[in-house]
Amino acid sequence: MTYDPTGHLLLTPVDREAPVRVQRLRQLGFGDRPDAAFDNFARKLAEVTGAPFSMVNFIDENRQFFAGLHTPSGMHSGSDLGAAPGGGGVSRFMARDHGYCPHVVVRRKALVLEDVCDYPRFAGNPVVDEIGIRSYLGAPLIDRTGIALGTICVVDTEPRPWGRAGLETIKSLAAELIEQIHRREDGGI
Repeated sequence: MTYDPTGHLLLTPVDREAPVRVQRLRQLGFGDRPDAAFDNFARKLAEVTGAPFSMVNFIDENRQFFAGLHTPSGMHSGSDLGAAPGGGGVSRFMARDHGYCPHVVVRRKALVLEDVCDYPRFAGNPVVDEIGIRSYLGAPLIDRTGIALGTICVVDTEPRPWGRAGLETIKSLAAELIEQIHRREDGGI
């Protein structure tokens, strides 16, 4: 964590691994374009958890990119996470200081926020007021090289009792997606 000049705690953690992550994402060909396999995986996340929004998220030094995205309407485009201009969809890009996935990547641990407003550290995040996010469940995608490439996550606009079952589910699904990424890298997919 860092502090701004006024002495306030900045909510986005310092990410010292970002340059190495960007190199690895480029090597894998991820992080800058939508991927149908990741969209399918995001849809599976939503189905398994019952969440309206789900993402396969890769993070660089400045932004997050949802290579896989599922929304209730199926619409996604634009340049902000909020409603896309003219389309009512959700963007595949979000600033690095928005949301909770950067915390998951830096911590290298799953994160369960049943009601983000119960956590002062997370309640002030821009996604609460700008988008209406009230609950979050995410897990890191740590590949065979030990790099946290990004996350998988699900969010809802209502508080959700994810509990231990939700935590175990998201961690299991992250492991499943990492296996798919490794098979793809090895030429198996």
